[in-house]
Amino acid sequence: MRVTSIDIPGVLLLEPSFVSDHRGYFMETYHAQRYRDAGILEGFVQDNFSRSIRNTVRGLHFQEPRAQGKLVMVLEGTVYDVIVDIRKGSPTFGKWYGVDLSAENPLQIYIPPGCAHGFCVTSDTASFLYKCTTYYSPQDERGILWNDPALGILWPVSEPILSVKDQGHRTLAGMDAELPVYKPTT
Repeated sequence: MRVTSIDIPGVLLLEPSFVSDHRGYFMETYHAQRYRDAGILEGFVQDNFSRSIRNTVRGLHFQEPRAQGKLVMVLEGTVYDVIVDIRKGSPTFGKWYGVDLSAENPLQIYIPPGCAHGFCVTSDTASFLYKCTTYYSPQDERGILWNDPALGILWPVSEPILSVKDQGHRTLAGMDAELPVYKPTT
């Protein structure tokens, strides 16, 4: 497995090894010790699955104070995946990172607790898997407006399909009292 650290502390781009032949391919999507060796020290307690249609944007979601780390991957289709560092005091506060994930490029992203996450579906449909380090907690669910002008995220869609909840999120600046605090690991 190849592991690349992204400019946002704790965010990892993972490329699991896979074996392919004329039938397709096989890959190990999670192995506790290998992922721990890669720097993902939290255990996972819940898996979530979503299936969405083209131009759907889900996010930018986070939980606070019961923050979730997430290991995400696409099982079918393609998405543009976005992570935003929203940890007050982080050297990369407000910085975002985006990457194309698809069933054809078996990449995974690890999003540490304290970062917001979202994605845009760029194929007809996409199936998305999230492994989470903390259980979903409705009372701790939060979100940042997907097109917050201060973030300047370069989404591949200008008029996305959004849930009512995602339409009502506030800007990062409007969330200051509800944001997590950065805790360096070193």
